[in-house]
Amino acid sequence: MSDALLPLISKARSDPGSTYRTWFLGNARVRGFRSVRRGIQRAAAKIEAGTFGCVYRGSALEEVVGAIAAQGRILNGTECAFLWRPKLHSPDIYKSTDNQHAFGRMLDVCLRCGTESQVIAAIRQLDAERIRGVGPTSANLLYFLHPTIVPLYSTAIVDGFNALTGSKMRPGRWDDYLAMRRTIAMLNARHRTLLSDDLGAISALLFDVGSGRYPAPPCGDNEGARAQWVADLARVRAEGINMANATQADNLSHTEVQGLLRDLGSSLGFDIWVAANDRNRPFGGGKLGDRCLPDLPGIDEDTCADAIRLIDVLWLDPTSKRVVSAFEVEHTTDIAAGLVRMLCLALGPAPHSLEALFVVAPDRREREARSQFSYPAFKLNSGPEILFLPYGALQTHKEAIARFGAGVKAIQAISRRP
Repeated sequence: MSDALLPLISKARSDPGSTYRTWFLGNARVRGFRSVRRGIQRAAAKIEAGTFGCVYRGSALEEVVGAIAAQGRILNGTECAFLWRPKLHSPDIYKSTDNQHAFGRMLDVCLRCGTESQVIAAIRQLDAERIRGVGPTSANLLYFLHPTIVPLYSTAIVDGFNALTGSKMRPGRWDDYLAMRRTIAMLNARHRTLLSDDLGAISALLFDVGSGRYPAPPCGDNEGARAQWVADLARVRAEGINMANATQADNLSHTEVQGLLRDLGSSLGFDIWVAANDRNRPFGGGKLGDRCLPDLPGIDEDTCADAIRLIDVLWLDPTSKRVVSAFEVEHTTDIAAGLVRMLCLALGPAPHSLEALFVVAPDRREREARSQFSYPAFKLNSGPEILFLPYGALQTHKEAIARFGAGVKAIQAISRRP
């Protein structure tokens, strides 16, 4: 199996669309180490001081997990593990102070320690507490403290590991994760010159196998099957080159696009609202919510209020305080969910001056967006039109719009209608 890794590593290093190239070698990952460490320090300090709170939203943990999840597809699922699920009726770090302090102790130990044995001991101590919702996904926090000791964790990474090694590791269990970590470290040691001391590199490779970007090597010594596998890898690389040549704008992160829309709206004279769950994310040396409205005016506390506050970016008329346009950034997330939130705004009781609703996404998702627009539920007989705004057009025209544009018309002009 070790030899089978060589073609995979070679393809990952040369494939422009590989997670190794787009995430591991990217600047966002490198910048994340300092901000994530500081966020973990704040979370651990608040737990120790007893001021952490009893909900995820608005907590110090949300800030650091949000920064990690914004890194890209490989870490997109990190936040889901930390959300409180009332139907489970189980103690977790929000409802049990004992569990909260156990989690805080683990973070504090990993912040201070420097050896593999100390990190593993801290993980085992946390596992002994059997806290639901604080499983191996927490390793994604620890990776940014100890990248040479702790590999990343996700269901796709587990699937990739199982496909490559023939193992049957189960997701969601610390003991399985630690066993997987040991094998990953051994494989990485054998191929360190092609990968890195940083276990993020091999994590990226496993993610691409588990998510289906690369086929796993065939088992056994079937030469025909192995030749077909090598040919499949070559095809994947060719497709990756074509995608990279088609657009570089896809490499923008969800947070970067939100920040671009925030700054563009400000330059056009609008007041800006950024989604309530994103405003504390690090961006441009500050936070995404800097210079944005602290509260969303004109939204009654009805069933749609929470959904409207989660719309990624809103532009408001500075005089009337009415929403003029709404933007849902769908980097990899469900387009339909974003459309539902914007329709809550468009069809709600609050008076607004909506001119358009924009789904902002990578160019490659245009066909998917159009298929969603075609559903009767998303068709408005009157009122604002729903438009697709591709990253490429936004990136190309942003400076000209900021300098010469007026109102929403310039954005509508570069958008695509269903």
